[in-house]
Amino acid sequence: MRKKYVICGVSGRALGMFVMPILTEFSSTCELVGLLDCDPLRFTTFRTRFPEHSHVKTYNESEFDQMIVETKPDVVIVAGRDDTHARYIVRALTNHLDVITEKPMATTGLDCKRIIEAEKASHGKVIVTFNYRYAPIHTKIKELILEGKLGRITSIDLNWYLDTHHGSSYFKRWNRYRDISGGLSIHKCTHHFDLVNWWINQTPVEAFAYGALHYYGANGEWNPAEEKDGRYCGTCSYTEECSYYARWNRRQKAVNVPDDHLGSLEDENQTYPYTNYRPDRCIFDGDIDIEDTYSATIKYSEGALLSYSVNFSLPYEGYRLAINGTKGRIETMEYHAPKRTPFPTPVQTIDYFPLFGSKETIHVVHREGGHGGGDPLLLEDIFLGESKHKPFQLLSGAIDGAYSVATGEAIWRSVKEHRPILIHEILNGLKQQSKA
Repeated sequence: MRKKYVICGVSGRALGMFVMPILTEFSSTCELVGLLDCDPLRFTTFRTRFPEHSHVKTYNESEFDQMIVETKPDVVIVAGRDDTHARYIVRALTNHLDVITEKPMATTGLDCKRIIEAEKASHGKVIVTFNYRYAPIHTKIKELILEGKLGRITSIDLNWYLDTHHGSSYFKRWNRYRDISGGLSIHKCTHHFDLVNWWINQTPVEAFAYGALHYYGANGEWNPAEEKDGRYCGTCSYTEECSYYARWNRRQKAVNVPDDHLGSLEDENQTYPYTNYRPDRCIFDGDIDIEDTYSATIKYSEGALLSYSVNFSLPYEGYRLAINGTKGRIETMEYHAPKRTPFPTPVQTIDYFPLFGSKETIHVVHREGGHGGGDPLLLEDIFLGESKHKPFQLLSGAIDGAYSVATGEAIWRSVKEHRPILIHEILNGLKQQSKA
């Protein structure tokens, strides 16, 4: 018997990550029965892309309860704008339905607490799709830690880099507003915090951070036109003078490098498939209210310390990671988008240094697919059930989602309030626990 799914938020991510697999690869076990969104043009995009499934029922954002009654789903997938996640997760749990949600699970610690309380009162469970856990290099790191190669974890250094293409894309879209994205320390960095929490199996206790808007916004040094808000890349007369645009686009036509979750459009003057929204707003607008650079220190429940930084405007994309323990250290460097990197990049490996002994370089079998090969493996677990042959749990739940969001909120609040922030302040006294 096939499970029935509805999707709240018909985003480009929803279409590519969930709709396509449900309708194709997993169609023998899954059935899509309903779509909900505030914008009817997104339903048009769905029908254009999947015309043989035009019969799937559609609902506006006020018709959630009607959708549940009429379609009788087993699972609600939440994949719309970040500030809508908590609303639909809680309502699904109230109906005792399972939930699969995109990260971040919510945009505030208080909403995370609401979700956890709703889950406790429900027969339904929450899965947060942290696909970075599934990348082969990341599961190998988890294995090394569980094998005791590092001993007791003492500190972690994680420096994450987003290039001028990917990093700037967040400042073109709705992500640039904290009230609907939580800021990038939540929207993007929850990926990174969840990885660390999962790797070391500890929960964050306290965070202190500095942050700034260095590259984008009204004071961005690369702005080709001073004090001109309200521009769009597709119609802007300054594109040839804008280094961020010119680096990735030809004069006549956009290069086929996606800068939006729907993918690049065939023609930059093509009508965008949204109502009253374009994902190509000027990255130098004065209304941007989030940071593009962070440096933070996070203390964990068993004594580990994380030194973390992220930068959203660099020449290449990837990260540098080191994890230290009482028995040794591991190091790795990833170039996340080699096709966009203007120099040759090596295949990612892991260097293991025992505290006393010789260095060992570990080569990992890499997989095809998004997020370092993690997306296909994640999809198998959420649509077929988690494999019983894995030595540890990879699927993450509401508690995991809550701690990643709380860490991100603690970071931006620390930046604003110039003080260390306790995680339980963000989660309003939620008892520390982990399902990692």
